[in-house]
Formats: sequence, C-alpha cells, structure tokens
Amino acid sequence: MSRFVPTASTPTGVAAALERSARLAVLAPSVHNTQPWLFGLRDDRLVVRADRSRQLTALDPTGRELVQSVGAALFTIRVGLAAEGWDADVERLPDPADPDLLAVVRCAAATPDPALAALAPAVPLRRTNRRAFLPGEVPEEVLRGLAAGAAAEGALLVPVLRETHRRLLARLTQQADRLQAAEPGYRAELRHWTNRRPEDRDGVPAAAVPKVDGRQHDDLPLRDFDTSGAGGLPAETASGVDGTLVVLATPTDDSRAWLECGEAMQRVLLELTALGWAASPFTQLIEVPLTRTQLRSALAWDAHPQLILRIGHAAPTPETPRRLVSEVVVRSA
Repeated sequence: MSRFVPTASTPTGVAAALERSARLAVLAPSVHNTQPWLFGLRDDRLVVRADRSRQLTALDPTGRELVQSVGAALFTIRVGLAAEGWDADVERLPDPADPDLLAVVRCAAATPDPALAALAPAVPLRRTNRRAFLPGEVPEEVLRGLAAGAAAEGALLVPVLRETHRRLLARLTQQADRLQAAEPGYRAELRHWTNRRPEDRDGVPAAAVPKVDGRQHDDLPLRDFDTSGAGGLPAETASGVDGTLVVLATPTDDSRAWLECGEAMQRVLLELTALGWAASPFTQLIEVPLTRTQLRSALAWDAHPQLILRIGHAAPTPETPRRLVSEVVVRSA
C-alpha cells in the first residue's frame, strides 16, 4: 500500500478533508501510546480499522482499551472534518464478519457541529499529564459541561464526590496495581512499550513519566512507567483523593460501547485542554476484572465503568512520539 496522492479524478474537497482529518487523528491518545489504528483513505470515505498487532495481550486481552483508543482517533477525525466545514457520517462496526473494521466515515453535506470544530486547536495541545496537580477542584459548571459532552457520545461521566467512594477508588487502585505488578507478562509488556527506539515513534518515553525512586506512597498510584529508572518528571505526583475524580462509564460493555467510550473520552480530554485543565487517566482498577467488578458493585450502577480521570491544573508535560502518517494513513482501492 502506498501513500495517498490525489489524482485528476480525485474529488479534492472531500478527499483532502478526509486526509487532513486522518492526519489529525494520529495525535489521539491511546493505551501505552500504542497508536493501534489504521486509516484507509478512499476518494469518498475513510475506513477506520484496529491494528491488532499493537494490542497489549497481557494488559488488554479483550481489546477493550484498544477499541477505546481507536474511538479516540475516530472522534478526532470528526473534529477535523468539522473544522474543515463538513459534518461526519459515521457507520460504527458496519460489518459483523470483520470486527477489526470499527468505522467508516464519510463527509456529509449537513452543517458541521461548531462545538466539534472549536475543539480542533486543542488536538495538538492535549497531553496525558502525570505531574503533581495543584490544589483545587474543577468547578461544578465545568463538570456539567463535561458530562453533557460525554452524554452526547453515549457515555456517562460521574464525578466521584462521596468520601467513601474516593477511598474505595484509592483502595481498589492500589490493589489492582499490586496484582498487575506481580504478573511477569504485564511487566514484560510494560518494559516493551517504555523502552522503544526513537525510530519506532510510539510508546511512553521516559521524558513524559515521573521518576520512581521507591518513596511513592500516593493514595491513587500512577502506573509505574519508569521501567528504566530514567523518568524525566519529578518523582512527587501528589496523586490523592482530594482533587477532582470522574468515572466514565457506558450502559453496555461491548465493542460498540468501547468505541463510543473512546469518543467520549477524547471529547472530554479536548474540552479540558481547551479550558486549560490537565487530566490523567487511572485504568489499573478497570483492567483487573476483580477490582472492576468490586467498583461496579460498590457504586450500585447498571453502567459499566471504563476509566477514571484525575483532573486539575499542572505544569506542562512533554509530548509523546507519533508514528509517521505514511504508516497509518494509506490509500485503499
């Protein structure tokens, strides 16, 4: 497969908008910065596929977080098209016989959503921030806006307000962190994605993670990405239960729900970025079936928790590498 090159017969307006939106989607967040997506560019549509070669088989055996990652990229495509003046016509999971075909996106003639177009400048600025957050909580009106944005994508965003629930999150995260760290396969996978060659243009670089010196005792432990002892951020992360915590959940727990959750996650992250807030996900307790079940049971929810976000103000954090556009955006027949 070769890189897309417009020809005389190419409908330039549509094709160019699709290509630029796919290029923007390369900047979406993904689990361990695996970037597990492929975008097939055609004259009239963009085919969004999962790249299973980048699935974390130890951490994410069902592919839930992989599909969420692709969902984040899909939302970014929609943002890009809106900024180009197009509405996005999205078919999600169009072929049951091809589960890796997650979406087909076409340009629609309808008026684009101005709320999505306004998020385009935030895409290159968004970061997963693992620094210590400053004291203070997110205002209620901001949380209401985030909840409305998540709901528009089919997800539920719930602030964790009760002290008992905050302590529960802390306890379950600590438990999940210990269980994962005890698994050799998990540790090997983590080392693989934190010790990447520069030419790989993926994974979590040491410059973007806190240095781990053995003195961390956070109530909500961040995942230990400092597998080589070269973490470039300060060791103190002050990751406690006294800041703003929100849970993102979905009514069901299938591939479509995971995809839409990824779209909702990226919408929330971009809205926070546009407002000057930082965010850091906590997924350990969701990745361990035991602690995820305990969380859902304790909250007495019908919904399925998918991830937890810590939100606050923090100093900037470095960007993470991105794969070459030519590797992920390809011209399809």
